[in-house]
Order: sequence, then C-alpha cells, then structure tokens
Amino acid sequence: MATALVIGGSGQIGRAAVPALLADGWDVRVLARHRADVGEAELVLGDRDDPAALDDALGSGVDVLVDVVAYDDRHAAPLLERADRIGSAVVVSSAAVYVDVVGDGFESARLGAFPVPIREDQPTVRPGRDSYATGKVALEQAWAGSAVPTTILRPGAIHGPGCVQPREWTFVKRVLDGRDVRVLAYDGLSRFHTTATAVLAELVRLSAARPGDRVLNAADPQALTVAEIAAAVDAAMGATSRLVTVPGPPVDGVGLTPWSVPGPVVLDTSRAAVELGYSAPGGYADTVGACVEWLVRAASDRDWREAFPGFVRMGAMGDFFAYAAEDEFLARAT
Repeated sequence: MATALVIGGSGQIGRAAVPALLADGWDVRVLARHRADVGEAELVLGDRDDPAALDDALGSGVDVLVDVVAYDDRHAAPLLERADRIGSAVVVSSAAVYVDVVGDGFESARLGAFPVPIREDQPTVRPGRDSYATGKVALEQAWAGSAVPTTILRPGAIHGPGCVQPREWTFVKRVLDGRDVRVLAYDGLSRFHTTATAVLAELVRLSAARPGDRVLNAADPQALTVAEIAAAVDAAMGATSRLVTVPGPPVDGVGLTPWSVPGPVVLDTSRAAVELGYSAPGGYADTVGACVEWLVRAASDRDWREAFPGFVRMGAMGDFFAYAAEDEFLARAT
C-alpha cells in the first residue's frame, strides 16, 4: 500500500485531507505536536523542527509528503535534506503571494488591482522571510527547485471545521448575538475568493495520485460577493437578516468584514481541471454548513477569543463587531 505523510494533519486542512487520502486507499501517517483524533491514520507525535521526529515520521520513505502548515523555506529545508525518502510532495501555499503589474499585492498599502480571474502565472512577491506572502514564495521556490515532483496549492480565504482564523465568525457571531442586519461596505459587492477545506482535500487527493511539478489555484467553484457569503452563513444557521450596503470602504468598522476588498480577488481554477480532472465537491453554500456548525460548537463552552486566536489577530484590520457605530449609522440612515 502506498504511504502518505501529512504534516499538520490534525489541523484545519489536515482534518479534511487525511480522510480523503485514507478513502483513496493510502496508508497515512500524521506528524503532529499534540495528540489528536486522526481516524485510521497513524499518529506520530513530534515537532517538525525536531530532526528525530522527521526521521521517525518519514521512516524508510513515503510515496507522498503533504505539508499543509509550512510557512517558508526553513520548513522545506529539513525535508529536502531527506528528499531520497520522499517520492513526491503536495505543499499548501497561498493566493496571498500574487501581486499586480506594479507590484502591489495583499500586504501592500494598496490592494493589488488583479485581473479577473487570477491565473497561476500571475506575478508574485519576491521570496523572503519578512512576511507571510514572501515566506510562502520562498517555500514554493525551495520545493520547485528540488528533484521532488511537487504540486503547490494556492488557496484563497480558507473555511472549514477546525479553523483558528474563521472569517465566517463575523456573521455567525452576529446571529448568536441576535443581530438581524448585515451592514456591508463596497455595496456588498466585494469578492474575495473562498476555499473550502473539502476543496483542498480533493486537490491533495488528486495531486497525490498524479505526482508532478505544478502550481494550482485552489478555490470554491464561484467567487461569491460578501453579501452572498452573509446570506449563505445565515441560511446555514436558519437565520434571516436584512442587508444594508455602504458605498466605499468601511468607516469606524461599519461595513467591515474579512472579505471587504475594494477590487475583486477571483482565482482561476481551470488548470486543476485540465491537469488533474478536478471537479469541486460543492460550492460555498454546500460546504460552509460544516464550518458554521463547528464554530457554534467551539464557541459554546469557552470565550470565542480563546477558541479563535487567529480571528483575534485579524482585529488589526479593525473592529468586526462595531455594533455601537453600526447602530449610530443605521439611525442616521433612517
């Protein structure tokens, strides 16, 4: 039986990818720092920065390595030193690597003005270790320059059970708080392409079965507007709300969401269909229910700030729950 090693297999992406590989007949090992339920996979406890843990996880060799939690070339280096024990690789990067023709991207003062849709040959930031995007490019280049056939996946805004940075919490919390209005900037038309963990799992499965050197965008079949995302989350919770739109950017948090962007960010996923025969396992409305259910459960027995620390860090963008400012805006608007 072919063997797969998943690094980060107990996290958000891993909890979808591991069952997909198991169902496809792989013998799966999971390298994780903490004990977790990995189903029928073999759990190898250890830190990826520990050479002994890597050696233990790789054993005499694996047919495919799936790395869903690497950040830059420093995570690639120890694995590539053991390339003789890795048949092929699937590495999760990010669509945050892209820049426009003048070099603006996701980490610049001005969001890049991207073509619609963004293809995999769109320019990227330069490799480095000083930011998320530059680190991901360094990671990509390390693997692409190796002798290991490597599929690099570039997802958009990831959603699914197990996320510590769940953008959907913006709307889930509003339902739980009894807020029946959704105030959205940019007329509610912002499009920031979402990616279900089920989509990533399917692409991991297909890539593992067909090793090769390739870069693939990984995204849901449609790039919904933020208004459509809000409606889908409401529907998953059995709620309804009225929509109020604001022209232009958020002001004092009013209209702010994690998908609120001035221009569209839409990923072209046709290459995956051509090269792997990929077909999406469902659209956003089909897959977000599992995420919503998990969010409600995860926040039911502890403070949401503890449950979703990544979402707390996203607060650098502004206050996603600026209810007082929102109420003042609504009062002025009526």
